[in-house]
Formats: sequence, C-alpha cells, structure tokens
Amino acid sequence: MFNPFRYIADFLHLVSFLILILKIRKTRNCLGLSYRTQEIYLAVFCVRYIDLFMYFVSVYNTSMKLLYISSTVFIIYLMKFKKPYCLSYDSASDDFPHYKFIYTGAGVLALLVHTDLGPFELGWSYSIWLEALAIIPQLHMLQKIKDVENITSNYVGALGVYRFFYIVSWIYKYSLTGDVCWTSLLGGIVQTILYADFLYYYIISLKSGKGMSLGV
Repeated sequence: MFNPFRYIADFLHLVSFLILILKIRKTRNCLGLSYRTQEIYLAVFCVRYIDLFMYFVSVYNTSMKLLYISSTVFIIYLMKFKKPYCLSYDSASDDFPHYKFIYTGAGVLALLVHTDLGPFELGWSYSIWLEALAIIPQLHMLQKIKDVENITSNYVGALGVYRFFYIVSWIYKYSLTGDVCWTSLLGGIVQTILYADFLYYYIISLKSGKGMSLGV
C-alpha cells in the first residue's frame, strides 16, 4: 500500500540529520546540542533494525535504515571525537539522567503496552518508546540555555514535524485497512506532546523572523 505521508515523514527525518550535520560543520561547534539524545537515537536504530541483514523488504527500506544509522554515528563522531567540533560540547548543560529515566522508562512502557513478549517484538516496542523519549535530553538542554540558534531550532522543528506526519500516516493507513498499531500510535502521540511546547515557540519565531527563545 502506497502511503505518501510515510514517505514525507521519512524525508523530514533525513532532513533533520542534514540540518544537524550542517549546523556542526558550518558553525564549527556543537553548542546547544545534546550528545545524550544522539546516543539514544543510535540505540533506537540498532535495536529496531536488528533484522537489517536477516530480512530484505526493499531497496528503499534497507537504504533508509542504513542512512539513519550511519548519519547518527557520524553526528556522534563529530560531537565526541572530531576536533574542533567536540571541543565545544557542553557536557555541563547536557546533564539529563538518561540512563535512569529514558532507558528504564522506555522498558517499563514497552512491557506495559506491548502484549506479545517475543524477543523481536519486545525489542521493536522498546525502540518505539525509546524514540518517543529520546528528545527529552535535548529539550532539557535547550530549556537551560534559553536562546536557541536558528539551525538548532530548525533541527528540532524538523523532528517534531516528521513525527506529526508519521501519526498522519498511521491514521491514513487505518482509514484504508482498519489496522492500527497501538504501540506506534501511542508512542507517536507521546513524542508529539513532548515537542508541543518547543514547536509553539518555534512557530512564533518563524512568524516574527527573530531568534528563538524558550520560556519567554
């Protein structure tokens, strides 16, 4: 079944990677960016795409999985190891206790919501909830620094809009087939809610043509 909203969401997800890489390379720093969020995203993709070399769905499917993983690895490399970019990483502001709350919280949600406790199904469910919560360290960091660079706001904005289109794609699929995946739908709704406050200020900054500030 052709679902145009899914392809739009996939494209926006790729755009978010490109925006982030552009921000780091152009400004030659990673100020305002959370390494912890990127680490969680890498965990998401590695868990979700563990079947990458076990099953072949399509060239598009395999290519997107590889692009998601490789782009995230490259971003982590720039932020943690590549000079001069890594020298500007603000570990003091990137202090959300993600091991305690994100990884554990996603596991609890996966066990509560997903009824099939097979290892692959449970791992997939865990990756959905992990992705839903992954943006929290980044939003926590931006709340601390208040003033957000335009490129950084565009990156987070693209992530928020991409997730919205995924929800639209699930609604579209339901209207055609009657099938609904509650784990994906609920995870997407939680993730969109987490983005809501940021997207509000992001839209205001776009309308005003001024820099973005949170909580003012």
